[in-house]
Amino acid sequence: MSGRVPAYLNSLGLLGLSAALGYALADQIINHDLPCPLCLLQRVAMFGVGIGLVLNIAVLHHPRHYGIMIVSAVLGMFIAMRQILLHIVPGTGAYGDPFLGLHFYTWAFILFVGVIAGASLMLLIVPRWNNERRAPMPPLGTLAIGVFFLLAVANVVGTALECGAGACPDDPTSYEFLDSLLGFQNHK
Repeated sequence: MSGRVPAYLNSLGLLGLSAALGYALADQIINHDLPCPLCLLQRVAMFGVGIGLVLNIAVLHHPRHYGIMIVSAVLGMFIAMRQILLHIVPGTGAYGDPFLGLHFYTWAFILFVGVIAGASLMLLIVPRWNNERRAPMPPLGTLAIGVFFLLAVANVVGTALECGAGACPDDPTSYEFLDSLLGFQNHK
């Protein structure tokens, strides 16, 4: 397998991950469906996966980068599973609106399992790791990295506006920091 194939596969993976992050961010902004602390931790794990993909695209595909992806995905999978288990207890209800019949935390669990499988498969099928010249970054890789970093910045800003300087509320209803800047009082 030439060095270009892993770069394209990693670029497609990063675009897929960015689509999931972008949809969650759009839902947060458009539907005012603010992420809970566990949701935010799942996003952090997704960004960890994304960093591994970026390194594979921009530097050189390497087992360590796939390791970053797998460790991040395992962490995210456990966080998502924790949230799934919290909401399957009778009477607890679910958090957020479902998408295609499943909640975002269930989709996140599925995504993390897919990342683990995909990264593991790449570790098995890429024949050479040492002494391989870096293939030029494909244009698709440049696009994927740009989109990913824009989403990272947007998520950091959104989280700062939601949580402010303190801990994020368990069931957020407003952007705490933005409300405090504008002088709004959140009466519960």
